[in-house]
Amino acid sequence: MGSEAIGWFSSFVLVLTIGKQVHKQWKSGSSQGVSKWLFVGQITASTGFTIYSFLVRNWVFVVTNALLLLSAFLGILIVFKHRRAERRRGVSGSRAGGPGAAQPAHA
Repeated sequence: MGSEAIGWFSSFVLVLTIGKQVHKQWKSGSSQGVSKWLFVGQITASTGFTIYSFLVRNWVFVVTNALLLLSAFLGILIVFKHRRAERRRGVSGSRAGGPGAAQPAHA
C-alpha cells in the first residue's frame, strides 16, 4: 500500500468518525454537554490547516481538513439549533405552567 493510499484511507476513517458523531448529535435532538467552543476551535484549526495544506499542495490534507471544516460548521449549527429549541421550550413551558414555570414558595 502506497503512502498516498494510507493517507486517503486515514482521511476517510477520520472524516467518517467525526461525521458519525455530528450525525449522532443531530439525531439525538440535544447538544447537552457539547460546547460551542469545541466547534469554534475546530473551525479555526481546520481553516488554518486547509490553507496550509493547499499551500504545500498536500491534497489528502486539503480534502480532509475541508471536510472537517464542513463538519464543524454543521456541528455548531446543530448546537445553536438545539439551544434555541431549549430556550423556546423553557419560555413556552413557563407560560403554560410546565417545566421551568415559577413555583410558589412554601412556608
